[in-house]
Amino acid sequence: MSAQPVPVAETGYPWPIETARLDNGLRIVVSEDNSAPVVCVNLWYDVGSRHEPAGQTGFAHLFEHLMFEGSQHVAKTEHMKLVQGSGGSLNATTNPDRTNYFQTLPVEHLELGLWLEADRMGGLVPALTQETLDNQREVVKNERRQRYDNVPYGDAWLRLLPLLYPPGHPYHHATIGSMEDLNAAGLDTFKAFHQQYYAPNNAVLTVTGDASPATVFALAEKYFGAIEAVPDIPPAPRGHLAGAAAEPVGETVTGKVPAPRIYLSHRTHPFGTAGYDAITVLATVLGSGRGSRLYQRLADGARIAQPDYIGAYGVDLAHAPAPLIVTATAKDGVDAATLTAGVAEVLDSMATEAVTEAELERAKALLTTSWWRQMSTVGGRADTLGRYATQFGDAASAAYRLPQWLAVTAQDITDAARTLNPESRATLTYLPEEGTEA
Repeated sequence: MSAQPVPVAETGYPWPIETARLDNGLRIVVSEDNSAPVVCVNLWYDVGSRHEPAGQTGFAHLFEHLMFEGSQHVAKTEHMKLVQGSGGSLNATTNPDRTNYFQTLPVEHLELGLWLEADRMGGLVPALTQETLDNQREVVKNERRQRYDNVPYGDAWLRLLPLLYPPGHPYHHATIGSMEDLNAAGLDTFKAFHQQYYAPNNAVLTVTGDASPATVFALAEKYFGAIEAVPDIPPAPRGHLAGAAAEPVGETVTGKVPAPRIYLSHRTHPFGTAGYDAITVLATVLGSGRGSRLYQRLADGARIAQPDYIGAYGVDLAHAPAPLIVTATAKDGVDAATLTAGVAEVLDSMATEAVTEAELERAKALLTTSWWRQMSTVGGRADTLGRYATQFGDAASAAYRLPQWLAVTAQDITDAARTLNPESRATLTYLPEEGTEA
């Protein structure tokens, strides 16, 4: 195992960072902070829905659930009980690019957190049973019903992805996946998926908080060191797309929604690039809060959009052009065509009306606040460092994100907006069924 300190720019990450790599390939990132006796143990696996082959959609998300259902030395549901019983909190998330598991604990329980993560990395497959698999498949189906299918506008992301990315593209399907794929796969197929991707050489372990790098490195060697690397982990399908979409696409959904809602979206640049930094600031000017252009012009001005349901944001995907999404919900008596025209006019204004100094300062202040809110907790810091280590190979590169946002100029935003051609726009429209309007 080799370890080294990493210099970081104080403007974006003022805490120390040290890194190491075990012989089995596990990368370890430690950022010590002695201000409170807590630690966060965060494990990023480089596997998400973009890695799923045809016929196995939803597997990464299902394993987000299965990884809490017991492993070789931890009984079913015991992982949660042990962490929560020790005064800690825990969770996991999956997106197209990765799966991560994290727990924040009193520092005296650091060893517990590392042992639990190591046991389910190396010992989940021997403990995985048909009963557990069937149970969690039903949990995922229920989650889909509760979060996507039975919620007004809940399936917007599921519909936007196929509009933005062609069939076969790794971002074409959402992480929730296909229920048909989940039902069709047998226990051995799921075990093989876990054994292929949930390996030390496909993971980054990040520990932030009141623990020294030497302590963490020693404990990581103790608990993870004997887990064997997996050779020849298949790379994700290539996400390259040549330029913007060739023509506008759209879908109209009539359903049980209280009012018309529209989503305008564009493929832009991958997260982590200068182009996407400009899009991030653009989205903040366009659609973040009461001072944004969308709010000022459509909620306060024309009064065609509901103030609480208007916004613009990027989705931070790192391995293909990431989407910018602009959305609004109509006020009573406003039809979808009027709303769509209004939102498109404001979006297009970003290319023709220069961003003012006040707009730019406000956007950068909001982004600065958001960044430091994320970094103010050991959990937020651990997740950020794990992300940059996994996606860009360097945890310390997180230090440059805020300075890059702050360096974006009004001209950068105008230039970015001019790439958002209406001829490459994806439009998703929701219309209320007769009798369902609020």
